[in-house]
Amino acid sequence: MGHSKLKGKDLRKINYSSNQTISFALTLVKKHLKHASTEEQITLLKHIKNTPEKYLEDPIWQSLAKHFIEETPSLEEKEIVLRKQEEGAFNIFGRKHISSNAYQQMQLAMRLPIAERGALMPDAHQGYGLPIGGVLATQNSIIPYGVGVDIGCRMCLTLYNVPSNYMQRYQYQLQQALKNHTAFGMGEALDITQEHPILEDDRFRQDSMLWKLRDKAAEQLGSSGSGNHFVEFGQVKVTDGKLIGVPEGEYMGLLSHSGSRGLGATIAQYYTKLAMETTPLPSQVRHLAWLDLQSEAGQAYWLSMNLAGDYAKACHDQIHYHLSKALGLKALAKVENHHNFAWKEQQANGEELIVHRKGATPAGKGVLGIIPGSMTAAGYIVAGKGNEESLQSASHGAGRKMSRKNARETFTKSSIKKELSAQQVSLIGGGTDEAPGAYKDIEEIMSFQDSLVDIVGTFQPKVVRMDK
Repeated sequence: MGHSKLKGKDLRKINYSSNQTISFALTLVKKHLKHASTEEQITLLKHIKNTPEKYLEDPIWQSLAKHFIEETPSLEEKEIVLRKQEEGAFNIFGRKHISSNAYQQMQLAMRLPIAERGALMPDAHQGYGLPIGGVLATQNSIIPYGVGVDIGCRMCLTLYNVPSNYMQRYQYQLQQALKNHTAFGMGEALDITQEHPILEDDRFRQDSMLWKLRDKAAEQLGSSGSGNHFVEFGQVKVTDGKLIGVPEGEYMGLLSHSGSRGLGATIAQYYTKLAMETTPLPSQVRHLAWLDLQSEAGQAYWLSMNLAGDYAKACHDQIHYHLSKALGLKALAKVENHHNFAWKEQQANGEELIVHRKGATPAGKGVLGIIPGSMTAAGYIVAGKGNEESLQSASHGAGRKMSRKNARETFTKSSIKKELSAQQVSLIGGGTDEAPGAYKDIEEIMSFQDSLVDIVGTFQPKVVRMDK
């Protein structure tokens, strides 16, 4: 193994579970074993953990050995105590559209000892850990499941200045471009070799797990996930173009919704498991386990999360590049935003908090974002108002009013086809679980966000591609 630097993850592999013990062990190694190989360091540390009584008289290692001699408390004794329910108040927008289980999930999240502030968006529905549409601010702590499995899931809209009848005249070409230059679903990828600066990002080399994921990331670049992810052409009406940088009027738009693919999912699963092992919580909130941002694990997740977010953006870059090139179109403007991510943000009182938005759109003052409807309902281009009560956030869509299982049992392909025809929408792929009727009314959802965003444009889907 040579003289490579020993890291906390090396100790976790030999069952050093406490962050305090790991930090202490690394300090001792750096001081007393800096010239030993990593293999020799690990062998000794493993021996100290397994037979600590042999080191109680050792002047150097006795203090570390005592960490393992002391009786380990039971999980129930170690379990972190939640705050009282009344201590975890949060702001709610559009309460009548939010199911009781999503509301209860947010209540539980606000009882975490690290929770500082919270908000629930009107499109909120039940998720894992945080509800979808939940916004949670913490101090110096990051919750991997508060970001979500699809790190950096985002929207991206490109505007093209083409004649108003372009989509009608070239519908077949638009359909073929979507079929030939997009890929959807688990393990799917475009059958071409691509180049993008993200693949040469030095962060891949800073972490062994990220480096192992690089080839998969390169393979999946420019592809999209399953479920509600889509790539679609539609009609854009810009009502206030100052922030977008275009005149008011009508344009053709290319809108995509997807995230960080296998790269993000692997990062999320690894660090969620690690957080759950090191931050024992009651069973009902165990997925909300966190990592201290000052710890090695917390810093590693933060680096990995940001890389995954940049990779998600790169995927959208490639989708829009390939489709623009195939159709011979030149982009006029672009609007894009994450909605599964965590940011370090300074609050009105000057305090810096980690703001988790799991299915929520950043809505800082003047910040542009996209809030889609469904495969037939219009979406909105918005500019944030910087409302502190929502933690400068807005909804990330209309939100589901029906589970995927219920949607499949309720809608048929025939009924969806009739609705698509009535709305003059062409669909490639898409299952009954994504039926427009499975979503809340986007107009009502937007009515609860007057204090959060200004509407500066709309997007009406016309040619839609989703997973089969």
